[in-house]
Amino acid sequence: MSLWLMRITLLLLLMAMIPQKSVGEFEQWCIADEQTPDDELHAALDWACGKGGADCSKIQVNQPCYFPNTMRNHASYAFNDYFQKYKHKGGSCYFKGAAMITELDPSYNSCQYEFIP
Repeated sequence: MSLWLMRITLLLLLMAMIPQKSVGEFEQWCIADEQTPDDELHAALDWACGKGGADCSKIQVNQPCYFPNTMRNHASYAFNDYFQKYKHKGGSCYFKGAAMITELDPSYNSCQYEFIP
């Protein structure tokens, strides 16, 4: 067998051994839609942190996700916390159209957005 053919065979064998992600296995986070007005974000944030059961402690004053202190950032954190907790139990990232899915980790500085596979 030629050296070239051996290399191709080895490469194909190695590629077959690497686990591939299937559709639906990509990392996803739930964030506030940039086009949603603050009053709609506020209502959805209140629901997520209240009846929704999201843990909103990290967006409180002196906590790692308080800054920037904007409705959009706080809503994004709360939406994602809810989504990660409940996505396998029928929860969604909808929030009456105030949220959207992203495959880019929205974490920044010491504010870490959770991802649950």
